[in-house]
Amino acid sequence: MSSYIHPSGASVDKEGSAASTNDTYHAGPDERMDVPLADLKAAKSWTISPELFEKMYLSPQTQVKGDLRKTFGNPTPLGLLGYLLSLSPLACDLLGWRGAGGANASIGAYYFIGGLFMFTSGMMEFILGNTFSFIVFCTYGGYWFALGATFTPFFYAYGAYSTNPADGNMGLQSNTFQASFGFFTLFMAVVSFIFLICSIRTNITFIIIFLGLFMIFVFETAQYWMMAQDLEDAAHRMQIAAGVWSFLCCLAGWYIFLSQMLQALDFPFELPVGDLSHVIKSATQRREAKEAKERYAV
Repeated sequence: MSSYIHPSGASVDKEGSAASTNDTYHAGPDERMDVPLADLKAAKSWTISPELFEKMYLSPQTQVKGDLRKTFGNPTPLGLLGYLLSLSPLACDLLGWRGAGGANASIGAYYFIGGLFMFTSGMMEFILGNTFSFIVFCTYGGYWFALGATFTPFFYAYGAYSTNPADGNMGLQSNTFQASFGFFTLFMAVVSFIFLICSIRTNITFIIIFLGLFMIFVFETAQYWMMAQDLEDAAHRMQIAAGVWSFLCCLAGWYIFLSQMLQALDFPFELPVGDLSHVIKSATQRREAKEAKERYAV
């Protein structure tokens, strides 16, 4: 039986078998990590099910070399928190709650929470060998950095579009700037759609999040392009739609973040996230099943 090291110190069984012997302790999908210490000391290794691994890392279980997952903690909740503490206030801004509006008030959060937390988490996922989580967190972390930089006067992104060199803020109202920035959100929608397709092998909550992110960028693209055409009423409706999807996306995000934290602190109960890793079999699982069937036929 091939295995690799899980961050908790578990040797993760490639087949995810439910067997438990004196040498190996297996943590199933519904199992809590509260086994007696004596049992853990007696076991030479642990195994953990693909379902439990996916819930902890938001990524299907893959085989990697080395024991870095045993050395470092789980960086996934940090990435989720960066995403939530940036998108949640932005959703309220887009919806105009309590007179909120604009993007400048939360620039600090975009840099030092959204960008920093998500990029750091992504690099840790890279070190641990979790490719999907690494790409997702670094992509959206880069987005928050880019968004913050765009609306920071120092970088003069919008100021370059101003018709008055003495007033760079006029560039924000430039039709050319709005039309150009719309292409950035358009391609963020494209990459979010790709992530949405890939998330089908993770869990239902993750699918809701990526669907929400895709719709957010679609409506933001429409908003910028309508502003570029001076269609203010239509642009405002697109902004509200983006705000609604942002709020729904955050609800799903806060739910899965709570689920992660409960799992990290070994609470006696857990929140289901709708695991789908066992519904769509991986190419490796299909190949192994095919090989086993051929051996049996012979």
